[in-house]
Amino acid sequence: MHAANMSALQLHRDAPLATSQAQLKTRSHKPNNHSYSKRQQRAHKPTHYLATSCATGNTIDDCWRCDPYWQANRKRLADCAIGFGRDAIGGKHGQFYVVTDADDDNPVTPRQGTLRHAVIQSEPLWIVFASDMTIRLKEELIMNSYKTIDGRGHDVHIAGGPCITIQYVSNIIIHGIHVHDCKQGGNALVRSSPTHYGWRTISDGDGISLFGASHVWIDHCSLSRCTDGLIDAIMGSTAITISNSYFSNHDKVMLLGHSDAYVADKTMQVTIAFNHFGEGLVQRMPRCRHGFFEVVNNDYTHWEMYAIGGSAAPTINSKGNRYTAPANRFAKSVTMRIGAPEGEWERWDWRSEGDMFVNGAYFTPSGAGGMSTNYEKAASIGPKSSSLVSILTANAGVLSCKGGSAC
Repeated sequence: MHAANMSALQLHRDAPLATSQAQLKTRSHKPNNHSYSKRQQRAHKPTHYLATSCATGNTIDDCWRCDPYWQANRKRLADCAIGFGRDAIGGKHGQFYVVTDADDDNPVTPRQGTLRHAVIQSEPLWIVFASDMTIRLKEELIMNSYKTIDGRGHDVHIAGGPCITIQYVSNIIIHGIHVHDCKQGGNALVRSSPTHYGWRTISDGDGISLFGASHVWIDHCSLSRCTDGLIDAIMGSTAITISNSYFSNHDKVMLLGHSDAYVADKTMQVTIAFNHFGEGLVQRMPRCRHGFFEVVNNDYTHWEMYAIGGSAAPTINSKGNRYTAPANRFAKSVTMRIGAPEGEWERWDWRSEGDMFVNGAYFTPSGAGGMSTNYEKAASIGPKSSSLVSILTANAGVLSCKGGSAC
């Protein structure tokens, strides 16, 4: 990094955050290289709680939402993550980038001011939006490391084209974005950094695709109606939290793990907390392979086939959720083991603790129960009582945040 650029960036870090949208200036668009060790990431991650009457018990929201000056303190959000993705810092140590242009006419040479131009930059950035906008991407939005996409304060949609790809990068926060009606893209050149673009084959049409990614936090997003999955994490992705989001009107909601044969996913750890799995969903909430998955304080109000499924011996730790079964008497089971006889899956570690079952829903446990050490790798947060799920998830999905008042 040039000394002049370092001085400007350091001054920005030490100065108070901007207090209005007009004060959020775009940075100088010169590539800078930053890296942060895991120790440095954790060292800056104190969690603060606002003791006010608006607190709900939702650990993430109570950390920042009650602050009427959230717009001036946007980066406080980076200190509020929980679960396996808690060390994702996004663009906390970078400058603000204001997206002013909803167009995406050139995936190889994106214009300054577009979302694509923001996410490919080399240095950390906290990306915000100048106005409400719907962004129809021409090709996949390929993100670079240390980025936050923060839609708070505006109605921001990524829809109608290929959507978000987080591939072999780390430290990503996506917050407050509508992602829907995502299509396949590919057979095209796409830029992934200031110094690289390459040929992309046909994409799956996921809403948010994680491929070999780590330290990723997806929070308060609304996702629906994509060609493939709403959120898929594969090929060694890990250290992920998916929280406070609203899923609706989709078949295969969430895939965690590439294939039964891809054993590198055995280290995957994912937290799914405070989400609402709503109307029009069919299956995969999530569908897991190999790794370690904690499912905590979510509200499941609709599925047609099953809620949680898996193959290849994943560890599933379900705590404090509310499962409401559909009317179909053949679809009351929360769980589905896929591609394995009972003699095999009965050894997989799947447990339910403190869950609430409504309208005949039931969870079929397996494995060694509380005696298995696998659950230590599938537990990072303590659940609230399932009787509180309606309160904890009441604001799942994109929030309506206005400056000058609590969000």
